[in-house]
Amino acid sequence: MDSTETSKTRKLHINRLWWYLILVIALSAFCYVTLNVWLLPYSIAYSETGKMTAGYFLYALIGLFFSTPTPFVAVLIIYVFIEKIGIKKLFQDIFRTEDKLKTFLITGGFCLFALVYAILFGTPNGFPWYRFILGLIVMTPFVGIAEETGWRGLLQPELEKRMPFPFSVLVTAAIWCVWHFPVFIDPTSNHYGDSVVGFAITIFIWAFALAAIYKATKSVIACALYHTFIDSIGAIYDWNALFDSFPGSLATNVYRAVWLIASLVLWFAADKKEKGIKRKQISA
Repeated sequence: MDSTETSKTRKLHINRLWWYLILVIALSAFCYVTLNVWLLPYSIAYSETGKMTAGYFLYALIGLFFSTPTPFVAVLIIYVFIEKIGIKKLFQDIFRTEDKLKTFLITGGFCLFALVYAILFGTPNGFPWYRFILGLIVMTPFVGIAEETGWRGLLQPELEKRMPFPFSVLVTAAIWCVWHFPVFIDPTSNHYGDSVVGFAITIFIWAFALAAIYKATKSVIACALYHTFIDSIGAIYDWNALFDSFPGSLATNVYRAVWLIASLVLWFAADKKEKGIKRKQISA
């Protein structure tokens, strides 16, 4: 690749990163004003009466297709209107999995770790187990893919090209955490009343876990499934007591530490392997 092509590639990545951040901020601001200012009374009324109104229908519609999927919408705009790559390429990138067995084992291992933690130390919220399955089905497209297409599919790898891994994860986690802020002030949100500090700690640990999964598998769908799995656990266990408590029980903090250590080990192993492959390609 000559210097001109290198310069163009670098410029493309810079533009892609900035476009993503601008779009996420703009879309999030629109959703915040619309949902948390204009339409919030309709959501509160629905939570109290269960009566469907046009206002609540609009609230739910915007939340489902624009608020939670903000990262996906931002990437979609970049692919279709800015870089003109197309929707087909976007979905190919989302579902691309180079080594299916390796991806299954890594993602499954992290999911199993979370499930064991929930079973051993979680407090059931009284809902039946099938809600967990329903959660997986519904949230995979509307939460997992909707978020991970942006956070791990674009933001994290783009930041890694500019700064060391720990800093890129911290920046991604900080943006991801701030992006969640509206759920703590919406009285109809399932995170209303949760510990913001505990949630932030959890977000930062999961940011390392998801970055490691992506680094090792290069699979957005793997990150989406892990993200969905975690959220689905919250459908049958008390989420705040399980993940967001602060300062948290001894078991919670031990699991947090193990989660973080496992994520770092996986990332550095994947990075070492990747660099080894590149050295062989250069020497060949």
